[in-house]
Amino acid sequence: MNAIFVAQNELERQLMSAQNGELAPETFLATLLDAEVFMPIYEPPTQPGGLQVSTTAQPLKVTTETGETVLVLFTSPERAKTFVASFPGYGGGLVTDLRWILQKLGVGYAITLNPGLEFGMDFEAQELAQLAAVPPVV
Repeated sequence: MNAIFVAQNELERQLMSAQNGELAPETFLATLLDAEVFMPIYEPPTQPGGLQVSTTAQPLKVTTETGETVLVLFTSPERAKTFVASFPGYGGGLVTDLRWILQKLGVGYAITLNPGLEFGMDFEAQELAQLAAVPPVV
């Protein structure tokens, strides 16, 4: 049984409004670009003494049936729990703005926001490239 989706932050309120046709998609995208999102990150088992072996973050990416790479993001860490349970090692993550993610990871992939939840969106790689080109609001 699906739980009722209740917005927990401003990004989720705007996402719900956009999906319900109450907010222009362009307005939502402008908000999303500078909004904080949660990016699940792989946490390899630590070595004896708690030492971390890896120095690079491995964000959760899935591959579609057509071979497209899709970065998985959520509107909050709480929204990720059920989804990442199927991906051992991805219990932790990073909360940061989407613009930073696009700058650090590049734009050669698609994004899915809140996969498996009632309110979520998918973005093609082309859309992300255009979005990344939008200058920050000062």
